[in-house]
Amino acid sequence: MSKSSVKSDSCTLFSAIIMETFFNPSSVAIVGATEKSGSLPGIILKNILDIGYRGRIYPVNPKYKTVFGLPCFPSLLDIPDEVALTVIAIPAQSVLNVLEQQARKKIGHAIIISAGFRETGKEGIEMEEKLKQVALDNHIRILGPNCLGTMDNYAHFTTSFLPHERVSKPKKGAVSILSQSGAFAVAVLDLAAQEGLGIARMANYGNRIDVGESDLLPFLSDDENTRVVAIYMESVDHGLKFIEAATACSRKKPIVALKVGKGAAGIAAAKSHTGAIAGKYEIYKAAFIKAGIIETNGLEEFIDGVKALSMQNPPRGNKVLIVTNGGGFGVIAADHCTENGLDVPLPSPQLKEKLRGSFSGYYVVNNPIDLTGSASDNDYHIALRACMVESDEYDAAIVIPLMAPQGMTERVVDLISETMTASGKPAIICTVGGSFTTKVKLLFEDRNLPVYPSPERCVKALSMLLKRKRLKDHVMHP
Repeated sequence: MSKSSVKSDSCTLFSAIIMETFFNPSSVAIVGATEKSGSLPGIILKNILDIGYRGRIYPVNPKYKTVFGLPCFPSLLDIPDEVALTVIAIPAQSVLNVLEQQARKKIGHAIIISAGFRETGKEGIEMEEKLKQVALDNHIRILGPNCLGTMDNYAHFTTSFLPHERVSKPKKGAVSILSQSGAFAVAVLDLAAQEGLGIARMANYGNRIDVGESDLLPFLSDDENTRVVAIYMESVDHGLKFIEAATACSRKKPIVALKVGKGAAGIAAAKSHTGAIAGKYEIYKAAFIKAGIIETNGLEEFIDGVKALSMQNPPRGNKVLIVTNGGGFGVIAADHCTENGLDVPLPSPQLKEKLRGSFSGYYVVNNPIDLTGSASDNDYHIALRACMVESDEYDAAIVIPLMAPQGMTERVVDLISETMTASGKPAIICTVGGSFTTKVKLLFEDRNLPVYPSPERCVKALSMLLKRKRLKDHVMHP
């Protein structure tokens, strides 16, 4: 191995250790900690305790001797031990003084939750610049200000100031979220819990005076718990650095982006939100393609794409089989496949003959395969085994098992899951219905089969799996 390669690997490892502290610190000081109801630092401290964080916790507030049973210190300088990370959630005007204390204490990481900086205008910009200078002079890395901070499902750490009874806690999983918007990050976490989508880590960096996408992407690229990176972006931190980091990451794992601030109204909204200068959308679009980033249009498409990519691998090609017991749903899916660049070829005469030998005469052996309202669980197994396991005519399947007919039971979940696993090909599921269907949906998602409530969303999710393959090929072989 060359000296330059060793040096590059060492720099990457060092950078990863630096970013790790924001998600899994050995110790944390909560500045402004209190038990007062509704107080942001108080909620943050309570959330850290409730989530089961295993590191040392130091409440900081000159008004109290103890907070939630923990010894409370008048200032950072009064803490007798080394501290890995500070979480600062106090009025903006007081933050600089705390950061100067942090510099004297030689604490290398800060998450500044406090708002009231660049997003408020000239005075806020001046306060931010002073914070940046202290950080630069003292080698302090900052996440924020005006942010929610981080959440790590594996390290049991969070800096969220939203009560757990208001925001559902998602299960552990493979998606890591990077977001300039705290509200968006929270909404995604809440939706993830509803959608059966597992989350690894979340970082919301708000005004992003220091740490942003370009620092966090290399870290997540090598994170064993992250399979998909999901980014909400108003602006980019460092153009060239971001493209390099995103390209390197997308060679290993998918990046899904929702870029906002595309038009004049959106650009103005972004500037008042986080002080972001959004820039020309055409430049971002070209950069995303170059870096292999999958761009989505709107929240629904963003969540659906992330869900599919976290549960299924991309198909080899674009030939799709549709299997359903509701003919109309199959027709809708076929229409949308055509619109999204997916091919729905008819089965070969040999494959048709094989299927006819296994099915009732009134089943429609075509593509879509319509098993009609008389379908049973095992019919799905027969169709998928013949077309996906024993044949190479199709690259992926859209399966639409409507659960109302009497022949359909929960057993269909295992049959579809086992058959598609044997095929080594991706499948997207559509279920439409009430409480029993919702129960079946959860069973599918427990087996890493993504479920959507309409054929249209199924098709779009599958098209994003295919887009991932094409973009990965592009960044691997430019």
